[in-house]
Amino acid sequence: MTYYSQHAKKLYQDYIRLNAEDLHKNWIAYLPDRPGLACDIGAASGRDANWLARKGWDVIAVEPCAEFRELARKSNHPDVSWLDDRLPSLDSLRKLGSRFDFILVSAVWMHIPPRQRQRAFRVISELLSPGGLLVISIRYDTNPATNAERGFFAIDSGELTVLAKSRALDLVSRNRQEDLSGRDGVDWETFCFQVPDDGTGNLPLLRHIIVNDDMSSSYKLGLLRTLLRIAEGAPGMTLQRTEDWVEIPFGLVGLYWLKLYIPLLHGHGLRQHGNPRLGYGFAKDDFHALASTTSPFDLRIGANFHGPQAAIITGAIRDACANIENMPVKYTTFPGQNRPIFECDRYRSQRSERPIEINKQFLARFGVLRIPSALWQTLGQYTCWLEPTIINKWVNLMRGWEVRYDDLYYRALEWEEGRRDTKQVRDRAEQLKQQGARIICIWSNADVTKRNYDIDHCFPWSHWFNNDLWNLAPAATEVNGEKGDKLPSAERVIDAKPRILRWWHEAYECNGLKRQFHTEAEAALPLLVEAENDLEDIFSAMLLQRKKLRADQQLIEWTRPELRQV
Repeated sequence: MTYYSQHAKKLYQDYIRLNAEDLHKNWIAYLPDRPGLACDIGAASGRDANWLARKGWDVIAVEPCAEFRELARKSNHPDVSWLDDRLPSLDSLRKLGSRFDFILVSAVWMHIPPRQRQRAFRVISELLSPGGLLVISIRYDTNPATNAERGFFAIDSGELTVLAKSRALDLVSRNRQEDLSGRDGVDWETFCFQVPDDGTGNLPLLRHIIVNDDMSSSYKLGLLRTLLRIAEGAPGMTLQRTEDWVEIPFGLVGLYWLKLYIPLLHGHGLRQHGNPRLGYGFAKDDFHALASTTSPFDLRIGANFHGPQAAIITGAIRDACANIENMPVKYTTFPGQNRPIFECDRYRSQRSERPIEINKQFLARFGVLRIPSALWQTLGQYTCWLEPTIINKWVNLMRGWEVRYDDLYYRALEWEEGRRDTKQVRDRAEQLKQQGARIICIWSNADVTKRNYDIDHCFPWSHWFNNDLWNLAPAATEVNGEKGDKLPSAERVIDAKPRILRWWHEAYECNGLKRQFHTEAEAALPLLVEAENDLEDIFSAMLLQRKKLRADQQLIEWTRPELRQV
C-alpha cells in the first residue's frame, strides 16, 4: 500500500490513459444485459467504476488507498460511491447488506497473500446476487524487483478455479492477453465466474420454514417477520458482524415482536395458536398495560419514556425475549435436523422507572440474537418478496383457528410504522417560517416560504416505510407531484446535497430534534458509527441506501433532463 500512496498521482495518470473498453474487451460480452448494482474492488483511479456507471450501472468503488480515492473523486460519476475497505474481510462492504449483479476485481488478486485467498474468495462470492458475474484479472510479472516493490505474491493459475468450485461458481470464461501498455515481462489472465442460482440456499431455507414447517402457533412467522423488518428498516442496529454471524440486540427483537403482536391480540383479539385454552408466554401484565396505553407506532427507535411507562416497556420487552428464546428460536431448525438456525444469549433485565431511550445500548441490555450472516443478507435483500409470503401464511393459520372476515386479518398484520407521518417535520417547517427563515425546496431550490409545499419522503414512502427526520424535507408541491413514488437518481440527490444539508442543519441540528435525528439515521442507514457522524457522513450513508433500494426493488428512477427553478 505504501508504494501506491507514494506514487498515486503518477499511477492515476497511467491508469486513466488506458481505455476500459479495450482493456476489458475479452469479457464484456458476459456483462448482464440489464445494468444493476456493481462493485469495483480495488478501484484505484475509478476508471473502471466510471466506465460501468456510464453504461448505466450503480457502482460502489472499494479502494483502501486514500490518495487514490481523493484523486478519483475529482472526476467522479454521480452513480459511483466510494468506500474505504479492503480484502480479504471487506467489513464495511458487507455491512451494507447488498448483493451485487457484477463484481470486478481487476489487478488486485496478486496483492492478496496466499493464506488469505480462500477467505477472500468466500467473502466475494457471498456478495454476488443469483446469476451475478464475478471478473478477476491477474497480473503476471517476471521482474522480481517489481513484484517486491508493489507487494505481488506468486500466483498459481489453477487456484481460482479450485476456489470457484468450492463456492459453487461456474467458470464461464478464461483468457490470457498481453499487457496493453507494452511492458516487458508482463501479461494478464482474466477469469469470469457466475453464480448459477442463489448459491447460499437461504431462499429455499426460508421458504421451507414459511411454507412447510409444522406450526401450532404463529411464533415462527412472528420471528421471521420481526427479523425481516429489522434487516430492512434498522440495519444500523447491528452490534457485530463476522463472516458467520450477525449479532443484533435481543431487546430489538423483543421490541419489534411487541409491535407485531399488540395489534393482533389487543387491537383485534385474534388467536395466535390452535388451542384456545392456552395463554401467551409474552402477554403478561406488562404487555397488557403497554398495549392499553401505547401504540406500536410509539415504540420507535429514539423514543423516550420515564416513570411507570419506562418500567412497563422494560418488563414487556423482557417477557417477549424470554418467550422468543424458549419457543421460535428453539424450534426454528434446519430441515431434517434439531439444530436451531438462530442463537441467542438472554440477559436478566430489571424493571425500573428510570428514564429510558429506545436505542442500541438500551436494547442490548436484554441480550444478543445471532443470525447466520448469509441469511441476514437474504432477509434484508428480499424483504419485499418474503414479507407477503409470511403474511399470507399467517392469515391462513389464523383463518384455520377462527373464521373471521378476511380483510380483518390483513389489517391486523399491517406494519404499524406503515402509517405515513410527516406532521412533526411539517410543524418544524412552520416554526422556522414564524422565526423568519426561508423554506427552500430541496429538489428545485425554489423559495416556497409563501407558496404551497409538501413534506417529501426523499426515498419514496410507497417503497420503503421510513418516517425518519433525515428522510423528510420540504419540496414544492408541483415538484413533489412530478417526483411521485420514483426514487431520485444519484445525480438528483447529489445536486440537492447543499439544500439537504442546510435543511438538516437548520431544522434538526439547532434544536431539540438533534438527538432523534442522529439516532434514527444511525439505525436506518448503513455504516454509521453511533455518536461519531457529522452531516456529511449521514449524506454519504443516504447515497449508499439509495443504491440498495434501487438494486433490491428495481425501482424506477426520477431523472429529470435538467433542473429548473419552479
